[in-house]
Amino acid sequence: MSNAAGMRVVVTGATGNVGTSLVRLLSEDPRVDSLVGMARRLPDEPPAQAEWVAVDLTAGSDLTKHFEGADAVVHLAWKLQPARDPALTWRTNVLGSVRVFESVAAAKVPTLVYASSVGAYSPGPDDRAVDESWPTHGWPEAAYCREKAYLERVLDTFEHEQPDIRVVRLRPAFLFKEESASQQRRMFAGRFKPGPLARPELLPFVPDVPGLRVQALHTDDAAEAYRLALLSEARGAFNLAAEPPLDAEVLGELFHSRPVRMPRRAARSAVAAAWGLHLVPASPQLFDAVLRLPLMDCTRARHELGWRPRYTAVEAVEEVLRGMREGAGEETAPLAGHKVG
Repeated sequence: MSNAAGMRVVVTGATGNVGTSLVRLLSEDPRVDSLVGMARRLPDEPPAQAEWVAVDLTAGSDLTKHFEGADAVVHLAWKLQPARDPALTWRTNVLGSVRVFESVAAAKVPTLVYASSVGAYSPGPDDRAVDESWPTHGWPEAAYCREKAYLERVLDTFEHEQPDIRVVRLRPAFLFKEESASQQRRMFAGRFKPGPLARPELLPFVPDVPGLRVQALHTDDAAEAYRLALLSEARGAFNLAAEPPLDAEVLGELFHSRPVRMPRRAARSAVAAAWGLHLVPASPQLFDAVLRLPLMDCTRARHELGWRPRYTAVEAVEEVLRGMREGAGEETAPLAGHKVG
């Protein structure tokens, strides 16, 4: 598909963090002739660069009719909250995704690109990064990881039963851009305002929790990987992350603060207490999962997709912090801004 012209691409979750960046990129690519953005709630003034369809993936909408004639479907739609209602997120994320996959097959769409995640991976080693062959069984106590892992198994069966459909699974690290700041504050900080976290010079110390080391990526760089995957012949899974991995030392330099060692049990107890008091929407089980995430080796994406991130992980975090200070967002329901007082 590298020489494709006049492609018709459908993007689910087109108003979210990755979707808004991908719609912009694809609208600028001359090989994409027709672009359809799907979302549960459309913007009041939908961007003109795409056709827009309001669809609830979990309910009666006929997805097949929206996919007919498409050259590719990019499935990004995902609900992270409410984490306190795992039955609801399962219905949206897992059952909704299964409906998307079934409709792709029914409409005979040649290419399916799916947004998996580092969260699908089983706990990894401390001494090396893992490639795409690492097991994807997730961390079963965290709903997000459980759902991502389950869909990896669904796609295994899908690929076996639909060999003529090219399936690409992209597994990005934590994704940040300035416009996603208000959304991510709502999803993870809840009632807490960013305060000192949004101003590095005001944070007195950085908690150094054993095992807390994660990777990050600018959302626009992730969107570029989706574009490259669409316009290639690639199949299979691709890890996506920027350098450097974020640990207490790197974050200490970012925040101009000294790392202070904090035992896992103390950190976990603090998260659990805040969760129990409904002060934060991110569960202690998700914290447990983050401590066990492997570092990803992104060699395959570089070699087979020609993908190179333009932003470092630190630059991605700096951008989202700036967005928190300014209440940044976009004119879509998921990314609506919120001014910080």
